[in-house]
Amino acid sequence: MPSADVSREDLVKFLCETGAWTLINERPFDIVPDIESKPENIFISTFDTAPLAPNNNLIVQGNEAAFQTGIDVLSRLTEGKVFLGLDGNKGAKLSSAFTQATNAVRHYFSGSHPAGNVGVQIHHIAPIKPGKKVWTISVQHTIALGKLMLTGEMHRTVTVAITGNEILHPHYVSTYAGASVKEILEGNTSDAKLRIISGDVLSGKQVMADGYLNPNDDQITVISEGDHYELFGWLLPLSPRPSVSGTFPNALFPNMKFDANTNTHGEKRAFVVTGQYEEVLPMDIYPQHLFKSIIFRDVEQMEGLGINELSEEDVALCEFVCTSKQPLQQLLREGLDYMRTEA
Repeated sequence: MPSADVSREDLVKFLCETGAWTLINERPFDIVPDIESKPENIFISTFDTAPLAPNNNLIVQGNEAAFQTGIDVLSRLTEGKVFLGLDGNKGAKLSSAFTQATNAVRHYFSGSHPAGNVGVQIHHIAPIKPGKKVWTISVQHTIALGKLMLTGEMHRTVTVAITGNEILHPHYVSTYAGASVKEILEGNTSDAKLRIISGDVLSGKQVMADGYLNPNDDQITVISEGDHYELFGWLLPLSPRPSVSGTFPNALFPNMKFDANTNTHGEKRAFVVTGQYEEVLPMDIYPQHLFKSIIFRDVEQMEGLGINELSEEDVALCEFVCTSKQPLQQLLREGLDYMRTEA
């Protein structure tokens, strides 16, 4: 275990040897950084606004020292700053581990999702400059990094929120990264036909009942499959459903709650300009133009329109509200991968 005065090179070597290097993500491209990479800044979002996301204030409880140690380590890996994004919504109760953290600069964010996304916070604190890189890391991974330094052992335990309208008893479970989904959910789901998601309902990935939790996820969401159809549903949309459109009867009741399922209530269609994306993406970016430049593989336009600032989770709400039913997260990943090949 490195001492307090160890060089940055030796610290990086230690993190690689223990596997802790993979806890870090690099933007642009949202990938594990190269060992020669040096970030301009490092960002940690201490709250998650995604649907039914775990409460980091509970997760850090009892791990305050490890979290601070993790920040101290991160501060030695950058010549810039470590930024913490804190929940600034009215009535938010924040852990002292976040509000009193040292070796970090705190910024408060308020509003609904995606205010808790680290990408949104980067955009408003210190946007990614051309040719520059920044790192991001989650609260749980920062704790794991701190525990490594305090104990000399790599702890890959993770606190996972078990959520979704088809879960009988929502709760938290302490397990390991890549744990068996079957073991975690056994006896705690309804008899409906289920969609199991590793992550949140907007940006998570489907896993099979006998599959495994994705290594970087701290949530499992279980909802019903939307494999039922309404006769003339597109012509007579009478049943309430989540929508940003005012054409549905439920627009009169903005606080109405729904049982989520996977039905998209339509299929892929012409990519039309609606202005809906800008309403749910609080960044100075023109998503519609960006996605069309990705389709045409126009590298200069993709970079100029801000692709380097985005990851899939940042455009998940855009995909949810999309009238054209476009797979925007998939498109963005294809664009990011293409940019890497052209770099």
